[in-house]
Amino acid sequence: MVENALEALLKEERRFPPPKRFRERANVKDPSVYEQAAKDRLGFWEGFARELHWFKPWDEVLRWDLPFAQWFVGGRTNLAYNCLDRHLATPRRDKAAILWEGEPGESRRLTYAELTREVCRFANGLKSLGVGTGDRVTLYMPMVPELAVAMLACARIGAAHSVVFGGFSAEALRDRILDSQSKVLVTADGGWRRGAVVPLKSNADQAVAETPSIEKVIVCRRIGPSAGSGEVPMKPGRDLWWDDLVKGQPDRCEAEPLDSEQMLYLLYTSGTTGKPKGIIHTTGGYMVGCYATTKWIFDLKEEDVYWCTADIGWVTGHSYVVYGPLLDGATTLMYEGAPNHPGNDRFWAIVEKYRVSVFYTAPTAIRAFMKWGEELPRRHQLTSLRLLGSVGEPINPEAWIWYHQVIGGGRCPIVDTWWQTETGHVLISPLPGITPLKPGSATRPFPGIEADVVNEKGESVDSGYLVIRSPWPGMLRGIYGDPQRYRQVYWSRYPNLYFTGDGCKRDADGFFWLLGRVDDVLKVSGHRLSTMEIESALVDHPKVAEAAVIGKHDEIKENAVVAFVTLKGSAEGTPALRDELKGHVVKKIGSIARPDEILFTAELPKTRSGKIMRRLLRDIAEGRALGDTTTLAEAAVVQSLKERYEESE
Repeated sequence: MVENALEALLKEERRFPPPKRFRERANVKDPSVYEQAAKDRLGFWEGFARELHWFKPWDEVLRWDLPFAQWFVGGRTNLAYNCLDRHLATPRRDKAAILWEGEPGESRRLTYAELTREVCRFANGLKSLGVGTGDRVTLYMPMVPELAVAMLACARIGAAHSVVFGGFSAEALRDRILDSQSKVLVTADGGWRRGAVVPLKSNADQAVAETPSIEKVIVCRRIGPSAGSGEVPMKPGRDLWWDDLVKGQPDRCEAEPLDSEQMLYLLYTSGTTGKPKGIIHTTGGYMVGCYATTKWIFDLKEEDVYWCTADIGWVTGHSYVVYGPLLDGATTLMYEGAPNHPGNDRFWAIVEKYRVSVFYTAPTAIRAFMKWGEELPRRHQLTSLRLLGSVGEPINPEAWIWYHQVIGGGRCPIVDTWWQTETGHVLISPLPGITPLKPGSATRPFPGIEADVVNEKGESVDSGYLVIRSPWPGMLRGIYGDPQRYRQVYWSRYPNLYFTGDGCKRDADGFFWLLGRVDDVLKVSGHRLSTMEIESALVDHPKVAEAAVIGKHDEIKENAVVAFVTLKGSAEGTPALRDELKGHVVKKIGSIARPDEILFTAELPKTRSGKIMRRLLRDIAEGRALGDTTTLAEAAVVQSLKERYEESE
């Protein structure tokens, strides 16, 4: 029996130094930034804070009362002011702040001056409804510019926003409103998704029927009666149209000088108990963290068109669709719909149309693009791209290579970023002008971030559990209404260390390789193996597009390795290919990781943010009743997979 440690067996030897042309223009050219930040970590973050506007300077950079942090203590600032007003006295005033494309094909362009006016009018509208500093406002909207406007308006007046992803059900919306006790709900008559209307107002009505804290419902007109569904019902005295609220409102609204620790937003993330956790992020530290990481990791230039494909309903959309890019004065692109509507090349058509130069998406999307084939991106002119990014989960080395070669033409560095809803901003990532890249590795902690890999005893090791050793500016300030749960989830496993819940290995160069959630670790004959490494070995095979690996109870080995595999193009899932894939895993990792079962499937069950739901796959393999499926993007997928698995046994 091996020691109770997470083993890292997959090897990756390919290296990609920063291209000379990119390095010469990079925002960060000097590798000594890591050493400088380590010598004076607080001074490092303070330097970025000084580049932003403060109504009153801070008295103290950090006050740390474990596990509660306060950053830029005593300082007063406003995130919306820094995203908007700060740019208005510069040439950015007339620069595009937001470029938007709707799924049916409409487009809009909002300059920094125009966006500021829209935010001020909506902020004044909220104030007319009695919304002020400390109130909570829930936003349940499609990916339209009004969602960013509503976020910035809340930030401007000191109200905390709680964005609920527009794909969530009425029940999920209700639970989040009940927990936050929001005063106002902002929604839309509907949104577009793969050519169909998402009934947001109908869902909102169901939720609000059970949420007495909601006083007003503001409805943005996105679909209109022309979509064939007729005018949505409006409840007199409670519901009002967005346009009616802002009509006649002044286009000036002074930004409130807010305490650095004023709550900026709540964002709900899944909890093991089934009750969503309301993650609290505050103003000053989060602002500084988003500003710094966006500037250095995405290497933004004035002429860039930056596109993060995340929905604003997730933290990636908060930090890297709205706040980070606008803090840096960038042009940020928003797209409303699905990547495969009306065709599987929609993303590449958008890149070509808007001359996107920085593109940031998820590994699950990249693997879908691989499955759809190289010919689709090759139909489009993608030469505007100069930097690619990855977010959401570890990226398989073969998916990284495909992304680099097919989408980036071999010329674009890839910033593979690691972070969480709880961390607020990226904590581990390459700096593209100075970091040599290794496919599948998020490389090094961002300067000023003290990350480590530890064993069960909290000792530094090469392969174990990812922890953060000291506070960082954008860190969560707690779980809303439940400080004890905050302590228990993140700080109880290791005294003085933030436990991320992720497995990780560190190589001889000090580079970090994320191994997925600790919950997904397999125990095979005494060995602790990462599902991500086995999945990467499977995806390395030329016929495999995507794979999900889980452990099934086994009387002898404890876990039997079960793989669910999606194939590329016209490849057929034959018994011979099944045996070939098992042998391929042995070759890449070793016999200990050989899958006991492989099931070929056209689809894998995924959340609406694109993450594979391995919990449901475990339910299928173990023959259990399926757990909660409310966050699934396509509920029919898991039932079909369950039936096919039962037939295969």
